[in-house]
Amino acid sequence: MSPGVITVITGVTARAEADLATVLGSAAGLDLVRRCADLAEVVSVAAAGRAQVALISVDLPGLDRSVLSDLAGYGVRVVGVHVDETDERTLREWGVPWLVPEHADEAEVLDRVRAAAASEIAVPTRKPGDPLSAETVGVTDNGGDRSAASDQPAAADESDPNDRDEPGKVIVVWGTGGAPGRSVLAAGLAAELAAAGEATLLVDADTYGACQAQMFGILDEAPGIAAAARLAEAGRLDTVSLGGVAPLISDRLRVLTGLPRADRWPEIRSAALERVVEVARSMHRWTIIDVAAPTDLDEELSYDTLAPQRNMATRAVLEAADEVIVVASGDPIGLGRLVQALDQLTDFGPATRTVVVNKVRASAAGRHPEDQITEALHRFSGVTPVLLPDDRDALDAALLAGRTVTEVSPSAPLSQAIRDLANQRLGLPSTGRSGSRRRGILRRTG
Repeated sequence: MSPGVITVITGVTARAEADLATVLGSAAGLDLVRRCADLAEVVSVAAAGRAQVALISVDLPGLDRSVLSDLAGYGVRVVGVHVDETDERTLREWGVPWLVPEHADEAEVLDRVRAAAASEIAVPTRKPGDPLSAETVGVTDNGGDRSAASDQPAAADESDPNDRDEPGKVIVVWGTGGAPGRSVLAAGLAAELAAAGEATLLVDADTYGACQAQMFGILDEAPGIAAAARLAEAGRLDTVSLGGVAPLISDRLRVLTGLPRADRWPEIRSAALERVVEVARSMHRWTIIDVAAPTDLDEELSYDTLAPQRNMATRAVLEAADEVIVVASGDPIGLGRLVQALDQLTDFGPATRTVVVNKVRASAAGRHPEDQITEALHRFSGVTPVLLPDDRDALDAALLAGRTVTEVSPSAPLSQAIRDLANQRLGLPSTGRSGSRRRGILRRTG
């Protein structure tokens, strides 16, 4: 390849392929290295590092948000080829900054290709499959038409009556393995925020053991998270469609239920989940995400750059979080795991972290367990934890009723501790509400 020559590939439908090939093949300074027959060929050529720019039709079979993320990971700038306004909106939803009509004239096609080639991929060293933000699906903007992505008016959000000028906050409830109580805490925090009048979405993104549907007594087995991910992959996810798959279970609380079976985890790709979080942030003041503990990557699968990895869901939301609540159980094993988990957390984004030790009890931590745990964590990790008591009776009552512990036993020690966490650590003003004054969760029948 000659210096200064732009290498281009095409992956377009038959009706436009011949015209585009003629334009690209005869243009000075461009080298049309491959006219790809399908998406698999596009990805293969991109993976081989043979292309700088790819012209791709929106209706090329198999094309979705995750594939575009992978192409960006290979350093390929994508120019989207569209037929009508619907295709154009889909491409903009996917974050493609360079668009050209299918029957554009030669000057417009070449202008888009050269502008794309002159732009820089925001994360050129990213491995395909890793989390990728909407901005890095395309390029750093050096004159592209990304601003036009806002030409579609935002859908009205019936679930969020809170007026605000800034996006909502994303709080990820993560922690150690061994069932320390992540899901219980996530549900309790979401219910407290909603009870205070805050538009809240609870997302169950646990790819190992999702349980929020059971905890809230939601009988519909359709996994909301999978439906939202499919909409995101297809470029059809907005506030209206997200509201359709995340039902209201109280005046201010929606729940996006998790996978009913753990073996369906490949349905949750990181690029799609990032889009779900992005829409949720624009739709709600608070988005609480319950995730699994593992964050490690399968080294064997790393050689297959297109293979999905199970723990990418957790890694993606940790990167997107504004605050991470790290949960561990109050026993020697749980505390040891917590010290290791806090070290792992440094690999992710600069989110604020809050350490919570759950199930605190003298039988597992010795006399004065609060003092023992606080001193140990301050010594080995330099953190001061929030302590939640072991309140088995209140938890059993909540699970039996299909409600949160703060709803069923508002005066229980665990409920008060969760309420204090919401008030003090998440900036929720104390309202002094009692169980008799708060609205309960709506009855759920499916």
